[in-house]
Amino acid sequence: MTGAREPVIRTPDQRIRVFVSSTLRELADERRAVRAAIERMQLAPVMFELGARPHPPRELYRSYLSQSDVFIGIYADSYGWVAPDEQISGLEDEYDLAPREMPKLIYIKKSDHREDRLKELISRIQTDDTAAYLSFATADELVDRVSGDLAILLAERFDESRSGVDGGPDETEPAPLVARVPAPYTTTIGRERDLANVRQLLAEGNDRVVTLVGPGGIGKSRLAIEVAHASEDLFPDGTYFVLLEGVLEPGLLLPTIAYFLGIRDNGEAGLEERICRALEGRRVLIVLDNFEQIVDAAPVLVRLYTVAPLACFLVTSRTVLRIRGEQVYEVETLPPPEGTGQIGLERARRSLAVQLFVDRAQAVKPDFTLTAENATAVAEICRQLEGLPLAIELAAAKIRLLTPEGIAQRLEHSLPLLTASVRDLPDRHRTMRATIDWSISLLPPEQRALLEDLGVFATRFTLEAVEAIGRGRSWDGQGLDALAELVDASLVKQVEIGGRATFSLLAIMRQYAIGRLKERGEADVVRAAHADYYTELVRSVSPRLRGEGQAEAVRRLGLELSNLRAAARHLVYTNRLDDAGDFAWSLLVYWWISGFFSEVRLWMIELLEKQQPITQHTRAVAWFFALWGEMWQRPSDQVVAGLGECVRLFTESGDESAAAMALAARATTRMQFPDLDAEKAEAELTDAVATLHELGDGWAESMAEVGLGLLAVVQGDVQTALAHFTRSAEVADEGHDMFTRIVSGNNRTRVLFTMGEVETAEREWFLTLGLSAQLHYEEGAAYAMEGICAIAATRGEGWRVGALAAVTASMRQRTGLFDVEGFAVHLAPLEAIRASDPESVAAGERAGAEMTVAEAIALALPVIDPAVGEALAQW
Repeated sequence: MTGAREPVIRTPDQRIRVFVSSTLRELADERRAVRAAIERMQLAPVMFELGARPHPPRELYRSYLSQSDVFIGIYADSYGWVAPDEQISGLEDEYDLAPREMPKLIYIKKSDHREDRLKELISRIQTDDTAAYLSFATADELVDRVSGDLAILLAERFDESRSGVDGGPDETEPAPLVARVPAPYTTTIGRERDLANVRQLLAEGNDRVVTLVGPGGIGKSRLAIEVAHASEDLFPDGTYFVLLEGVLEPGLLLPTIAYFLGIRDNGEAGLEERICRALEGRRVLIVLDNFEQIVDAAPVLVRLYTVAPLACFLVTSRTVLRIRGEQVYEVETLPPPEGTGQIGLERARRSLAVQLFVDRAQAVKPDFTLTAENATAVAEICRQLEGLPLAIELAAAKIRLLTPEGIAQRLEHSLPLLTASVRDLPDRHRTMRATIDWSISLLPPEQRALLEDLGVFATRFTLEAVEAIGRGRSWDGQGLDALAELVDASLVKQVEIGGRATFSLLAIMRQYAIGRLKERGEADVVRAAHADYYTELVRSVSPRLRGEGQAEAVRRLGLELSNLRAAARHLVYTNRLDDAGDFAWSLLVYWWISGFFSEVRLWMIELLEKQQPITQHTRAVAWFFALWGEMWQRPSDQVVAGLGECVRLFTESGDESAAAMALAARATTRMQFPDLDAEKAEAELTDAVATLHELGDGWAESMAEVGLGLLAVVQGDVQTALAHFTRSAEVADEGHDMFTRIVSGNNRTRVLFTMGEVETAEREWFLTLGLSAQLHYEEGAAYAMEGICAIAATRGEGWRVGALAAVTASMRQRTGLFDVEGFAVHLAPLEAIRASDPESVAAGERAGAEMTVAEAIALALPVIDPAVGEALAQW
């Protein structure tokens, strides 16, 4: 029929559609079981017995397939009926017509009586790389397999959003729910025995802390990375890589560990307590890299492993920690060829140090080979560098410019002189420092000056930041070219993150660079330029933290977190205390969303301890951050009085919005008292809301309204609580603010659910879950999924309930959430359905235990819009 449209057969709710292909009568029981499993997951089964047949069979199932998302094939003994004028059965035709890109899950019933044509079809399917197949014996076993496989495939709902994302490893700094162990940039040579020995120590489990000790440049971090990858099977609950390179204050150890574990420090509970809860009962490995600069914090590890005895810590440090439970493992150099003078080619090849030199030389000059003519020179280079891996790598990088003989000759002349000038260092530290001096001495003056200036950056940095600190420096205007040369010289690493080129220095190179700046008396000048750049960056980004653009602003600041820390440190260190106060206050929303209050508190306490002249506003900011954690963890009359002083100082400095926020915080402190003075707390919160509304500060107004709602909950006034939470949500909507909408919405839906407004609560939880995904706010996502789980329980969806309950339980432990009694609305409905339908719940829990957070969110939401899909693809 010319111009005729193919029949459109859609499911009423437009959910994910699962096309089920099988013979009808032979597998009637299995089809009923699979249909029930699909519906329990709130998906839509697409099956012949569920719809009318106004079209010929082939046209019908072609139409069904065109409207479906997943293909399930169930095969037993029969090949199926072959219609007149057809060559194959409808069973095979359905498989052939399924689009290649459609996920295909094939389930083959165990049988000894299969028809030959079905055997041929199955054989063809088994060679199809677009299909996955499993066997089954009973309908119950089939249901478990289908449910588990579909749960994993739910992530396909947002795969389209991945199409524009680079397929390489994601190196964004997340909200790092999981701190991934870095992938080595180059091959590891000569550490097989060390790798086996350290893995054995971890496997034995007798020592809670294994410390890899050795001088800078010996390869401790590289070995730790390799051990972590090789030991994943020993730690089924996860491996976390915690980079301490930019952490200089011992008090920041706990906040940094919490950050990499995915624990938000919102001040509401002690970080140590939350970390212990997150690690409790979990067999995890936590790698702590570059511990030597905060070695005074080592006793914290004893407290952590005492309450979490299944957790192990793998530490890299230049010094021994000297704590109970520590096993020290000395990382040795790579042995160069023994002796002196001429050396044969085969003997040189057997040396691990020579092997490393050759490998790294070929990375910069692919046609380089070890020959009988240059073997002696390469061996001499490795001897002079005492087998230090980093020193050998720096020397090998010069092979583009010099022959091995030229490198050996220059080292022979330079190293003794250079090591003599640093006699205060241990032997191998002197060799490493001298090698860096020698390597840098070969650079042109502008490149050498740039490298030293880069020492002010933390972890990674952008070209824009480099050019900003270069104004007025000797290399001004040459940043791009000079940086490219440093990358070519293997002194700077380049990595692309989120489509942007970023750069980094090795920790030892950064320490060397900042040391050189200090020797020249220029460190403070460059630190000031660094702080100026990031202060300006914060000034431009921070307004977007309230309202539209919030998610992008949080992501942007997250990429710069290490340098934000460094900038705050520079401002305090160089006594720009008022600038430090403004910097901290302008990022209040970011600290709140991302959970970094402990770090800011340390900087602000240091600021106050300087006892130098500061403005009233700076003093109020510093006191506010210092009191924030006390307000939640140790509420007292002194905290109330301190926040009252913040109100006065903010008011006198002309910042009425900040004064109102401090007033709301004061009321929140009162709410923690066992003898609640509800009248005072309500008066202060009401006053704060009125002021913030008048000032147009919707973000703070919405949060203060949440405070009034929580106060009403404490008093048992559900209707008033609902009114305040609803008003908070309205203010958040007016300002297009995702975070406050999540907070208000999750509180509002709890009330609605307890009042029996199930449909309204469900819609709200869908909304807050989608927003939480976009903001990468795991706490908000956990609360929303618990609510959706509760609703699923009231509807008897046992499998879905079990899956969501398992995922959120894991999220709660991993992020150290404590408020189960007050907020986990799903617990009672969960126990009720567990009693009535234990098998479905148990099957769901098994599937949920294997799900990622992104997969669970996809399971919970009926529709994934593009913004949520993109966020889940990045989760």
